[in-house]
Amino acid sequence: MRDVYFVKDKVVMVATDRISAFDHILPEPIPYKGEILNRIAAHFLKASEFIVPNWLEAMPDPNVAVGKKADPIMLEMVVRGYLAGHAWREYKAGKRVICGVPMKEGLREGDRFDEPIITPATKAEEGHDEDISKAEILKQKIITPVEWNKLSIYALQLFHQGTQMAAERGLILVDTKYEFGIHDDDIILIDEIHTPDSSRYYIAEGYTERQAAGEKQKQLSKEFVREWLMSQGFQGKVGQQMPEMPQEFITSVTDRYEDLYFRLTGQKISRTPDVNIKERIEANMETYFKNL
Repeated sequence: MRDVYFVKDKVVMVATDRISAFDHILPEPIPYKGEILNRIAAHFLKASEFIVPNWLEAMPDPNVAVGKKADPIMLEMVVRGYLAGHAWREYKAGKRVICGVPMKEGLREGDRFDEPIITPATKAEEGHDEDISKAEILKQKIITPVEWNKLSIYALQLFHQGTQMAAERGLILVDTKYEFGIHDDDIILIDEIHTPDSSRYYIAEGYTERQAAGEKQKQLSKEFVREWLMSQGFQGKVGQQMPEMPQEFITSVTDRYEDLYFRLTGQKISRTPDVNIKERIEANMETYFKNL
């Protein structure tokens, strides 16, 4: 969850410790989550600049990113290398086509697709994002055929790079989403990329053995939060009560985010429990804009 501000021609994104699932904000924040997501996103945005220009210009605070203001393209370019998450739930329900893309028979959760597939979603202002096919995107004139080709190429190239970078760190990039916008008449990459909130990672070691044995894959993503909520009888549906998160679960979520940050970057964060994050952000932003 991020708070977004517009200052002149800049967009300021403050990555908070709030966490959402099933389009609901959970009642308790996850300590250090915002900083970790902000640092991971910056790590991958800087690494992918040669593929597609992006919005990021500065990180004046561990929880804050500042960059170009763009007009968002109202699509999420979801790329899937493996059958997991939403795609698996659809497949298990009997569907063999997702977003106009066919999926072959006989697949199991966690199986690798022959090639990564693009399964777009509309970016809703309110409520749930909805699956949509390329044909429907073009029919509704959400983007032009030329723009679709550009976005598809960018998304697959970013996924290829993310896959390679994850493999170097002992991880498998399972699926992810990319968002794009228009800035000075050009397409740029916006938002976050390859974070555990926008992506799913498996632990590479033992993947083949677990898959052969029909075991659940070890993963580092926000999916385990969704799974915990489902185990408590909550999927964001009308009439369902949001469960209270025990402190040990909150701590385990922080630990998972921190573990993934280290696995992806080889770096660790400095835990500073006595720091007032709000005051630190305000001071750093005041200094940043004074010197701009």
